[in-house]
Amino acid sequence: MMPRQVVNVSVTPRGSLEILSQREVQNLSQFGSGSTYQLFRQCALAILNTGARVDNAKTILEAYADFEVHIHQLDRGVSLELRNAPADAFVDGHMIASTREMLFSALRDIVYTESELRNQRADLSNSNGITDYVFHLLRNARTLTPGVEPKMVVCWGGHSINTEEYKYTKRVGHELGLRNLDICTGCGPGVMKGPMKGATIAHAKQRVTDGRYLGLTEPGIIAAEAPNPIVNELVILPDIEKRLEAFVRVGHGIIIFPGGVGTAEEFLYLLGILLHPDNRELPFPLILSGPKESAGYLQQLHEFVGATLGPAAQARYEIIIEDPVLVARKMKQGLAEVKQFRRERSDAFHFNWLLKIEESFQRPFEPTHENMANLELRRSTPPHELAANLRRAFSGIVAGNVKDKGIRLIEQYGPYEIHGDPEIMQPLEALLTAFVEQQRMKLPNGSAYQPSYRVVS
Repeated sequence: MMPRQVVNVSVTPRGSLEILSQREVQNLSQFGSGSTYQLFRQCALAILNTGARVDNAKTILEAYADFEVHIHQLDRGVSLELRNAPADAFVDGHMIASTREMLFSALRDIVYTESELRNQRADLSNSNGITDYVFHLLRNARTLTPGVEPKMVVCWGGHSINTEEYKYTKRVGHELGLRNLDICTGCGPGVMKGPMKGATIAHAKQRVTDGRYLGLTEPGIIAAEAPNPIVNELVILPDIEKRLEAFVRVGHGIIIFPGGVGTAEEFLYLLGILLHPDNRELPFPLILSGPKESAGYLQQLHEFVGATLGPAAQARYEIIIEDPVLVARKMKQGLAEVKQFRRERSDAFHFNWLLKIEESFQRPFEPTHENMANLELRRSTPPHELAANLRRAFSGIVAGNVKDKGIRLIEQYGPYEIHGDPEIMQPLEALLTAFVEQQRMKLPNGSAYQPSYRVVS
């Protein structure tokens, strides 16, 4: 059981928050009932635990089983009544400003998502409708800023990286910030924090007062990876697939740092999209980078891509070792190409409409034991479809490692089984084994990692 100190308090948003209808407040405020309330409660608890080195949703929920959040309608907005809330979110009785902002961002996103679905304003029956839905979610969160030239750099990587890797991400973020580039991450610890921290210092040096530190997450992840306090724009998408699409639609280039299965999932998702024939000519700067200590890891990931997806996939990215300045310069050059490409085609800077994403990449994947066992991991599968299925396999492993529902499924039925051709399964098992040996699956806590999967050729 986690050690805990709790407080009871009522908080209101600073600044503006979209007014909630009486029906929305009523739906949310029914204590202990309704999936929407439970979803917001879980996200709120995660945000209040920002800074805690716990990456297990089940552990957090059990430690604060008596946590309650009640939503009250006011004449000019809403207030949140918190009972048995984590005391670390407060200083001298006042909630930390970044925590307050993210708490009400969570309320905004969850209410809007539920409202769109209940009122059937979102058409999720086809690919274009799903993309339009992602656009509306981002627009409602005021994330899209028309007219600003491409400068949003997405940084992907692990939450349980070592000290040298973390320092390296800060150095890269610093170089990006010196070039007036903004940062978007998954908003948690590790790689999701380091680049933002480095960019914050660089922006201060350059007297940049409007630097953006955008965090994109989803309910299943936020409880395991609470937002870091540098995030000044938090958006909670309804599921993994919407979150991934938001990354590649709003980001102008991506840097991938060392990580584990979650990072591999994101990397394979992007490669699957970039390998689609319709995206062959579309510029999308993609760099894999890390300190010299991580050169072996990056090479292993590179070899895995070659063994499973082939040289065409390897050609879509560049690997840079121990050179933050070169990473930033290459990214800046790549963003100039993106700017020119979109201007020539009259595409928006703030949302990548031209990127082709097939519906199979957009449909939520439910990592049940049956679905994991039925994944098509065959050599005969077209590369972009194989990448999508490999991404789903890694998504299931992430769920079994850190998500409350996934953890309970593994406890009940045992590890997932992943089947496929030996030519695919052998490099997959080698990569996963390396992740375990390097403690890239979870934050080291002194206990041996118990795999949530079993690879079967």
